[in-house]
Amino acid sequence: MQTQLAPAYQGTPEGAEAEAILRKCVHCGFCTATCPTYQLLGDELDGPRGRIYLIKQVLEGQAPTRSTQLHLDRCLTCRNCESTCPSGVQYGHLVDIGRKVVDAQVERPLAERAKRWALKEGLSSPLFAPAMKLGQAVRPLLPKALQAKVTAPRPAGAWPAREHARKLMLLAGCVQPAMLPRINYATARVLDAAGIQTVIAPKAGCCGAVKFHLNDEDGALAQMRANIDAWWPQVESGAVEAIVMNASGCGAMVKDYGHALRNDPVYAAKAARISALTRDLSELLPELLPELAQRLQGKIVPPAGVMAYHPPCTLQHGQKLRGGVETYLGQLGFALRVARNESHLCCGSAGTYSVLQPEIATQLRERKLDALGEACGEAPPVAILSANIGCITHLQSGTEVPVRHWVEVLDEALPAR
Repeated sequence: MQTQLAPAYQGTPEGAEAEAILRKCVHCGFCTATCPTYQLLGDELDGPRGRIYLIKQVLEGQAPTRSTQLHLDRCLTCRNCESTCPSGVQYGHLVDIGRKVVDAQVERPLAERAKRWALKEGLSSPLFAPAMKLGQAVRPLLPKALQAKVTAPRPAGAWPAREHARKLMLLAGCVQPAMLPRINYATARVLDAAGIQTVIAPKAGCCGAVKFHLNDEDGALAQMRANIDAWWPQVESGAVEAIVMNASGCGAMVKDYGHALRNDPVYAAKAARISALTRDLSELLPELLPELAQRLQGKIVPPAGVMAYHPPCTLQHGQKLRGGVETYLGQLGFALRVARNESHLCCGSAGTYSVLQPEIATQLRERKLDALGEACGEAPPVAILSANIGCITHLQSGTEVPVRHWVEVLDEALPAR
């Protein structure tokens, strides 16, 4: 795609990156076939190709409008289009640039600005945990719409007390410890069963994804630098083998630290090292399962019944990790089924999207739940598994079937240790 940047963007890092991405696009339109919002809305401007044209026009000097902003807002940033694109267009990076450029020129309504501010500041705030605890205490009294955002409390169990020579760093996350703490505890217990100790850096916080995708790039980069500082002593000394993520949304963001901080003279090299060391929990399964099988011969008891598995977009499209969870858990005797149709499509969670675009998010959720139900045949699944807290809470708000992280189910199948 030929592009002629406006003078304001020529010679800038963002302009150069956007131009390189735009020039890879060949207008083929394959991306529209796998774009969730295009499938729902049927508008070319609500598909990747149309949004690319909008961003191109703005970068070439055309003034954006509120309509331009809306079409970019409706993008889930699921990056399904990247998995489909034959030309390797890095659409995720382009839409981040486009949103930043458009928001600099188009002022949002006050109510919208307030909601976005509350999300980007509130979700990573120290006050989120006590607020969630209060919400859980009065959950039955809350309106149904708010109940969907307040998870029912569940005991997390005990953190492993054993020490091991092998150690992995775990990012606890910003909302996960308050909303679904059992995920982190289950991760630590599963790793412990395989002879690996889980270490958490107390000063590591939000991965930066929420602020980054809400166009607070400075705030996001500050969070990234703070995490790097928190992890760096253990990384530099070689005390930990890798940094493990059990929320695929966080994993996709941390794996992108090297790109996000590539122009920072102080943090560029460190960020690249952090990204290279980052692993989604599912990437450890090929190594973990033989170890678990050897240590726990005949003692692993998978749950009865068929479970549906929803691979998050941040896992299958953002990190390009497909098939690992269902394959390796299947080897342990777990009956997992992926949707026969549309397993590649987003569930509608997409970070803060379900709050900012609730109508589209709800339609995608119902579509996903129907597909997951059909995956298990006539009987409904005994559980729905996923790998990202956002997907888990969003799907759970639309079904009575338990929705859980796959590591929780693996943890419960292992004998008490």
